[in-house]
Amino acid sequence: MTLTETLRDEHALIDQVLGALRAYVGNLIDGGGDPHDGTRFTAFFRVFVGHFHHAREEGVFFAALVREAKLPDDHGPLRAVAQEHAQMEAWLSEMLPLLVQRPRSDDDRARLSALVTRYTHALWRHIDAENSVLYPEGAERLRLCGVYALPDRPMTEAEAAARAEGAALLRRYPPVWDATLVRGDGCFMCRAHGETCDGLEAEWWTDAEWDGFLAGDVSD
Repeated sequence: MTLTETLRDEHALIDQVLGALRAYVGNLIDGGGDPHDGTRFTAFFRVFVGHFHHAREEGVFFAALVREAKLPDDHGPLRAVAQEHAQMEAWLSEMLPLLVQRPRSDDDRARLSALVTRYTHALWRHIDAENSVLYPEGAERLRLCGVYALPDRPMTEAEAAARAEGAALLRRYPPVWDATLVRGDGCFMCRAHGETCDGLEAEWWTDAEWDGFLAGDVSD
């Protein structure tokens, strides 16, 4: 299994645990749930997602794209995705005090609901953009450079424990989904699109790729 295939498999778990987080917060706001589970959710997202998953994306996959495919990391998709990683880590820290206790007021309930909605929406859309654009396009560019495999590393004990916590929380809080969130494939799923990143074609395509695309378009 290639690194991007492994990362995609991890996305499947992260996607589910995001739904479990929404279920947990809904229970907490309604007076149920166990506030200790807020610490367990935080460990999953901070240690497994942040320290393991995101770290390998940036330190191995992105680094190879910069080194081998000569793609920029100071603008475009790689910069946008790395910035989202940092932003979601900050949002998780902001949410933590409210995740580990029952809301004490209507203001606390409203704030927790808003924070978890912002976090889950961002990470769900982030997953969609990586799965549909960054992973396949990045892997193809590496193959064109003769790179067919990238190194990976096993989880540390702490990372494995955080992953196990996520799997256990799935059983305790069956995932719920947000019908207000539009999901799908393509650069438009990335929140940076049109703001700090102009999209894959504008940021990554070479003149030859554009020429080939335009030639094909005309022939149709």
